[in-house]
Amino acid sequence: MTTQHRTARRVRAAAAAALVTVLAVTTAACQSQGPKPSPVPPGSSSTAEGIDVKDIQGALAKVSTWTADDWADWASKNGFKPEDLEAIKNFWDKKKLSDAKGVTTGKPDAQAPSLKDVVFPKTIPAKPQPHPYSADTAVVGKIFFQSPEGNMVCSGTVVSDPSHPGKSNLVWTAAHCVHAGKGGDYMKKLMFVPSYNKSGATSNGKGENATREQIAPLGVWAARSLLVMPQWTQEAGHTGSKASQFDYAVVRVVNQDGSSRSLEETVGGSVPIWFGAQPSEINSPAAYGYPADEPFDGEELEHCDSAPKPTPFVFDRSRPPMLAIGCNMTGGSSGGGWFTKKDGKTVLFSDTSIGDDTWLAGPNLGADAKRMFDAFVQGKVGQ
Repeated sequence: MTTQHRTARRVRAAAAAALVTVLAVTTAACQSQGPKPSPVPPGSSSTAEGIDVKDIQGALAKVSTWTADDWADWASKNGFKPEDLEAIKNFWDKKKLSDAKGVTTGKPDAQAPSLKDVVFPKTIPAKPQPHPYSADTAVVGKIFFQSPEGNMVCSGTVVSDPSHPGKSNLVWTAAHCVHAGKGGDYMKKLMFVPSYNKSGATSNGKGENATREQIAPLGVWAARSLLVMPQWTQEAGHTGSKASQFDYAVVRVVNQDGSSRSLEETVGGSVPIWFGAQPSEINSPAAYGYPADEPFDGEELEHCDSAPKPTPFVFDRSRPPMLAIGCNMTGGSSGGGWFTKKDGKTVLFSDTSIGDDTWLAGPNLGADAKRMFDAFVQGKVGQ
């Protein structure tokens, strides 16, 4: 255990005090191979009527054929409703920020028969990113939000927006970081802090006198719209399950200082998403995030760099597989991006969803994920 990991409570309180200062000067604020699944059905070009989600099972069966208009119809009836920016700012006082906990990465359902023959990868110890964080890691940040269990933190990544090249305001994270699942609702008071603690100002108990620029050097950004798979909202529970195969979300954020400059322009880049990546094609995968549960403290950007390719496994064979790597990151790393190289460029191919502190798993972003994302960036879902 490094010195950085021994100071959770002192650092968290000091960082909270500094981040309150950030919020005060802005206008708002937010842890053996399975069987190959069946291919995802291709989407159709149109549907006769909008989706009526009162017929839940019927609606879920048709999601793979939804058009952008269908997605917009579903979101208008069941989607995220943005909150007043001033209300978000006023909510995040010093106590709430210091008490925020890492969202636990869900353990897989022990009864899932498809897991009995899976040999999970050997654990890879997470490594803290050296301070100051390099420009290429500025795309990774912390997500703060209010959940039914209290005030929590996750991780997220700035991803490219094909509809606004070079000017993306999109953050990719886990669905369980923005929606509570079956019987639940969307999280509240969502905000994203890219490159949190870039300079190391809150590391090793040094956060008491940290400045705004040191804690949130790239500002604080509030969620204005987001989208998750309907299956997540209707199926997800507190353990890894077939819903975990759809544990992803895209969030559109706004700069809290009132600037018209985009998130991508502010952080200096974004990461394109590799939809449909096959496990055999993914080399040297790396998972990034801000783990907050012991032995970590949530103040450091950590990463697990895997030499082996990810191990695929499934809960439901009809859905794209989960992908597992060895990693000991804990709650708070949820939603953090998984990266690899494609054609010489860094791309995101998954996000942290479940694990047991020796391995992590994230969803393979298949055809359904791409259709959801495309509908979102086309502007059919709330801006």
